[in-house]
Amino acid sequence: MSSVPSVDSYSSTTPQSVPVVPPSSRLETQPGVDRRSQSSMDPHSPNSTANVSTLPPGVRDTVDVWDIPFDRLDMWQSVDAIDEMIAARAPQYVITANLNYCMLHHKMPELRPITQRAAMVLADGHPIVARSKFTDRPLPERVAGSELIVHLCSRASLRGYRVYFLGGEPGVAEKASARLKAMYPGLQIAGCESPPYRTLSEAEQAEQYARIRDSKTDLLFVAFGQPKGEKWIAEHAAKIGVPVSIQLGASFDFLAGTAKRAPKLFQSVGMEWAYRMMSDPRRLVPRYASNIGYLCSALMTDWKNQVKRWGMDMQS
Repeated sequence: MSSVPSVDSYSSTTPQSVPVVPPSSRLETQPGVDRRSQSSMDPHSPNSTANVSTLPPGVRDTVDVWDIPFDRLDMWQSVDAIDEMIAARAPQYVITANLNYCMLHHKMPELRPITQRAAMVLADGHPIVARSKFTDRPLPERVAGSELIVHLCSRASLRGYRVYFLGGEPGVAEKASARLKAMYPGLQIAGCESPPYRTLSEAEQAEQYARIRDSKTDLLFVAFGQPKGEKWIAEHAAKIGVPVSIQLGASFDFLAGTAKRAPKLFQSVGMEWAYRMMSDPRRLVPRYASNIGYLCSALMTDWKNQVKRWGMDMQS
C-alpha cells in the first residue's frame, strides 16, 4: 500500500463594504489568556485533550503588531476556530498576513478596513511573531498558510466540508486539489478554476458567483496574490455566500509542485524567504528588498516610540 504524502513532503478594484459578519470584540487587556477550543476534531492535534483556559464566546484575543490585530492562536487553535466559523454558516474571511502584507497594509490605506473586517488575522511570518515577543501578549507561533491549507483539508475530510480552489496558473488548482485528495481521500472538492488576470465582465462575474454558490462550498481557498486576493475576498464574500474564504498565496504552487517550499532548516531559522528569493530572483528579489526596507523602518519607528515612552527625546 502506498504511503500518504505528509505535510512536509510537498515541495482589482477598491473593495466595497460588504455585510460580512463583523469581527467579535477583541480582548487586549488580559495578558496570558489564550483562545483555545474545548476540543479538536483532528486526531493529530497536539492540543486535542489539553486542559486549557478559554475566552468567553465571541471574544477575540489579539495583539497589535505594526497596526495589524493578529489573533493569538497557534496552528491547531486556528483550525478549530475556522471549523467553528464554517459551522456558523455566515460569510466570513480570514487573512494570513506575512511581512509583505504588513508592508502593503502600511502603504495602502484601503487595506486597513479590509483587515479590520476580517474574522481572523493569522501571523504567517517569523518577523511578526518575533516582534510580538516584545509585548506582554506574544503570539504563540507562526501559522504558515502553506501548512494551514493542509490541516484545514484534513479537518474538512473529517467533517464532510466541501472545498473550492480559486486562482493560480491554469491547471495548478486542479493539481493542488488532486494532491490533497490523495492525502485525504474523504475530501470533497467543490470546484477548481483559474480565472483570467483581467477584470471579469459583469456577465462573467455573475457566472462565477453562480458556480461557487451552486457548488455549496464550505471553504474557499483563493490564490490571487497580495493584496488582490484580500481585496477580492472582502468585496465578494457576501455575494458568494461561502462560510469561510482565505487568501493563501503560493500554497497552490507548493502543493502542485510548480514551486518548491524551503527545506526544514530554512523554515526553522526563519529564512524561508531567502530560499524562495533564490529560487525565483527576478520576481522575488525586488519584493523581498522592499520587505526588508519596510522591516528596518518599522523597527526604527518601534525604537523611537520606546524611547519616547522612556521620556527621552531622540533626534530624527
